[in-house]
Amino acid sequence: MKIAEVGNIIEFKDGRLQGIVEKVNENSVIVDLTIMENFHDLEIEEKTVVNHKKYKILNSDVF
Repeated sequence: MKIAEVGNIIEFKDGRLQGIVEKVNENSVIVDLTIMENFHDLEIEEKTVVNHKKYKILNSDVF
């Protein structure tokens, strides 16, 4: 299992949500969800925590 790094774009919840990794913890990452085009329509929090086992790295180019 490859662990995401700060700046990576990941997807989770079966590809329904995407975000940029802001912080890497031992068992999870903190993700900024505001990059999604439909973010405001979803009425969700700006940031969330995702377990390393629950996401897929989409873009490993660190910003």
